[in-house]
Amino acid sequence: VQLQASGGGLVQAGGSLRLSCAASGRTFSSYTMGWFRQAPGKEREFVAAITWSGDSTYYGDSAKGRFTISIDGAKNTLYLQMNSLRPEDTAIYYCATRTNRLISVHTIHYAYWGQGTLVTVSS
Repeated sequence: VQLQASGGGLVQAGGSLRLSCAASGRTFSSYTMGWFRQAPGKEREFVAAITWSGDSTYYGDSAKGRFTISIDGAKNTLYLQMNSLRPEDTAIYYCATRTNRLISVHTIHYAYWGQGTLVTVSS
């Protein structure tokens, strides 16, 4: 499984970004996809997750009401729409795959990781 994250960049507070994660190498229909982030000096934090079918999602507290996770199965691509961005959202954002349909907030449950994309929110 290969995951390629993109879409990060510099944005002002209150702005929006959409992250993408292109998946390749396996059949994903029974998998769960997630987004995590890691700020400098902090542990990697769960952001959101979705089953490959899109029928179940879960958000971390920092993402609720502002971020939306989605999947385009035809394109094997995961998205994270981020609105109302805040300086504290600044981090490297990683996409990851868990090889079953159970959503988890724990990094240890995700077997494959993308390389990360940097999001910087200026005040």
